[in-house]
Amino acid sequence: MAPLAVLALAALAGSASAADFQKDVRPIFVKRCAGCHGAANQMNGFRVDRRDEALRGGYSGPALVPGDSANSRLTHLLTGQQSDLNPKSLLMPPGKKLPDAEVAVLKAWIDAGAVWPEERAATAKRSSHWAFAPPEKTDAPAVRDGAWVRNPIDRFVLAKLEAKSITPSPEADKATLLRRISLDLTGLPPSPGELRAFLADASPDAYERAVDRLLASPHYGERWARWWLDQARYADSDGFQKDLVRPHAWRYRNWVINALNDGMPFDRFTIEQIAGDLLPPSASPEATVEQIVATGFHRNTLTNREGGSDPGQYRYEQLVDRTNTTGLVWMGLTMGCAQCHDHKYDPISQKDYYSLFAFFENAEEKNIDAPLPGEMGPYLRVRPDYVAARRALLDEYKIPPLQAEWEKYMIEAADSPNYKPGYDAAMRRLRVYLDHGERILRKPNAARTEDEARMLTAFFAQDYSVVVPAERYKELRFDEFRKKLAKLDASFPGLTKAMTLTEAEHQQSTHVHIRGDWARKGVAVTPAVPEVLPPLPQGKPPRLALAEWLVARDNPLTARVIVNRLWQEYFGRGLVNTPDDFGTRGAQPTHPELLDWLAVTFMDQGWDLKKVHRLIVTSAAYRQASHVRQDLQTVDPYNELIARQSRLRLPAELVRDAALAASGLLVPTIGGKSVVLSKPAKREDTDYAGELALAAKGSPEVYRRGLYLHFQRKTPDPMLMNFDAPNSFAAVCRRERSNTPLQALNLLNDPAFYESAQALAVRVLREAGPSFNERTEHLFQLCLSRAPEPRETERLLSYFMQEKRLLEGDAKAIDAAFPFALRGVDPAEGAAWVGASRVVLNLDQFITRE
Repeated sequence: MAPLAVLALAALAGSASAADFQKDVRPIFVKRCAGCHGAANQMNGFRVDRRDEALRGGYSGPALVPGDSANSRLTHLLTGQQSDLNPKSLLMPPGKKLPDAEVAVLKAWIDAGAVWPEERAATAKRSSHWAFAPPEKTDAPAVRDGAWVRNPIDRFVLAKLEAKSITPSPEADKATLLRRISLDLTGLPPSPGELRAFLADASPDAYERAVDRLLASPHYGERWARWWLDQARYADSDGFQKDLVRPHAWRYRNWVINALNDGMPFDRFTIEQIAGDLLPPSASPEATVEQIVATGFHRNTLTNREGGSDPGQYRYEQLVDRTNTTGLVWMGLTMGCAQCHDHKYDPISQKDYYSLFAFFENAEEKNIDAPLPGEMGPYLRVRPDYVAARRALLDEYKIPPLQAEWEKYMIEAADSPNYKPGYDAAMRRLRVYLDHGERILRKPNAARTEDEARMLTAFFAQDYSVVVPAERYKELRFDEFRKKLAKLDASFPGLTKAMTLTEAEHQQSTHVHIRGDWARKGVAVTPAVPEVLPPLPQGKPPRLALAEWLVARDNPLTARVIVNRLWQEYFGRGLVNTPDDFGTRGAQPTHPELLDWLAVTFMDQGWDLKKVHRLIVTSAAYRQASHVRQDLQTVDPYNELIARQSRLRLPAELVRDAALAASGLLVPTIGGKSVVLSKPAKREDTDYAGELALAAKGSPEVYRRGLYLHFQRKTPDPMLMNFDAPNSFAAVCRRERSNTPLQALNLLNDPAFYESAQALAVRVLREAGPSFNERTEHLFQLCLSRAPEPRETERLLSYFMQEKRLLEGDAKAIDAAFPFALRGVDPAEGAAWVGASRVVLNLDQFITRE
């Protein structure tokens, strides 16, 4: 019998050595394993229907080692024998050992390299996706109509048009062009003086000089800061139910405006925001502070301060947001799809996701002093006297020993709930109302910054009443102490603060989170970028290495993603019409060679954003008229071929800015704190309302640009939301443009627009000649940057006369509409001009960039 057994085993071995996945291996997996480890279920995080997941293994680590079945955990589980790879002698499938022949087939298949032919082909296909290949700068194509071409962009556009026998649209008139570039580059319409000067300038480079003037304007930084802040998910509050105010968030917005106005190259712009705290100190202390302020980009994530929320859970959610945002903003990838499992369409594994997540695992939130020019001198002059006065006040009320005891019990309450009455509630309040309160509490006194010590003492003074009887609190005269402390602190000229990131003192490891569950950790991972992309440079702190990798020359995504979003702002749609998805499910580029040419040119020119702006707006493609053409309705209804310009409704903030600019109310101050124009009527409506200080009615702050309006995530300004401003919960790469009745009602009745109409009427009456036609022309020049057509003048005159007749004799209505005294102006006439101004401010053309 022995010889026969040998022969049988030899035959089995021969069969196994020729194991074919489709024929021999897949049937075993389907029959024996897929029920628990297939597409529907992945027990212990393991699945056998995909090669990448099978090789990676489950929560216990890799299951297959291609080419080495002896060291593959799977084969040890199939036999159920105890070993280092199977210490618990587990048997798979449970309770029923596989036939020896099937085990031999699987071993032979693993030893042969564990090949999945179709999976390998699918991975190769995904990895060869156009966006994962480096951009190549091809020569601009030859075209028949060379006279139309103003720069290389036009050759790419015109070649497509000529291939379809389509002619481009004629150039827009000069007035339209100036209004277009003014709104696109600064977000503000041209003044009548600027328009007159431009129309009178017959020099061949008049347009280019106008572009250069606008790019040099400080308002350029404001206009394009809004574009970036959408992607940075900027807001002035935390979000969630509490939605507490972030009084220092604006300091990051200031940095963005200044960086753009200063022409900071986009690669540096990126590196400072991702890892400015890890860069070497700059030549001056001020510049060093600014590069740290830039890390406020990732402080814009939502923060949950609700009672009962788990700090570990919301920290995980913040890290998820930072990971998703980084992938979306710079790479144009939907990284979030790999948080719970491998990406369904793109070559991004769950391990890739948490490897990117690992770059932010050890970044710690920190508020720092970020003084503005002129703040440091007064601060240093009075600081010694302030410190001495504060110390004396604390000693007078015996605060240091009381606070030390309170801190001891607070830490014990945090470590052992229900340890001491009242302290559990005090600890919850500390976590909610003081930024990083528990972390400050646990620091030794000597390690606390001056601000941390001051904030903790202020919190102690307010909340001590929670842990001591009311009689004791009164006996200690804490109410008196708090008033004196508040008065002293208010007298001290503090420094502007900024919300930033820094490296944590104590580093921790990162793990794959099973099914995206913050509480279930799987295998450990280290900081790394998706395997489908070029490798990370070595030798630098991980987060800094990531920042430099994002703008490395061999990164195929970032330059393409950014120039595509710039193009989108000018033409209404990108060359890739999915600006937030450059993966395999995203749109194909309409002009792939142009996209790559722009991306490489962007890098070649030192990542200079202003040069890209100038290149686009000086092209003939950009300068086309925006009139809809009947001949294109069928062949190119969405203007993908760029045979004309696009009419684009202004973004929400710019609608308000245009009304303020036309009326003369706009206060053009650059930078500064956010302006609060309104808040909930009742304190109990929200948790944050008491923290907001309203701008005084009629004060200059009220008339600042929309960029500076305080944005409360839970209750944003209704006007902004009616005009499609994003809610700032997540990064937004393209604003939607809707058309609703609410928008017209906003323009007609919103107090800000009504006040603008009143001021506009006064401006027209003061600046224009006495005739109706002169005033109408000035009104149109201020609002639409053009003269009215005869039919428009006739219709407005008809409305004006009707409005004047309705108002005559109604002193109350006249006074409400026109509470001004202008020499030589009848109040009823003035009120009628307010009505006429409201009409023009409500025109579609007023809120549209032609």
